[in-house]
Amino acid sequence: MTPADAEAKARAYYDAIDAGDYDRLAALLRPEFVHYRPDRTLEGRSAFVRFMRDERPMTDTTHAVDGVYPEGIGVAVRGRLRGPDGEDLFAFVDVFGFEDGAVAALETYTETLDD
Repeated sequence: MTPADAEAKARAYYDAIDAGDYDRLAALLRPEFVHYRPDRTLEGRSAFVRFMRDERPMTDTTHAVDGVYPEGIGVAVRGRLRGPDGEDLFAFVDVFGFEDGAVAALETYTETLDD
């Protein structure tokens, strides 16, 4: 996987979540995908997609990507999660790990934004 391919897959991940396209999201992930978040760990593609579709507190958010850093075997993305009114809710850094061209793991780090 080239750095450009990895960057495209990372951007496609956010696009799929923001569009509510959960079939497309699932297609980007390996079956044994794991998401490490500050508040929980989600193990397995099905569990992650179910959480994003049915269980997350806010589904009408969007991701503002400020930078993508495709180096080595993964990609780091810096951005902000925005609420339905466009207000920034928090900043994040996501670190994507890939295997066989699909997202195998994601580590998310968040920081609240001061007014």
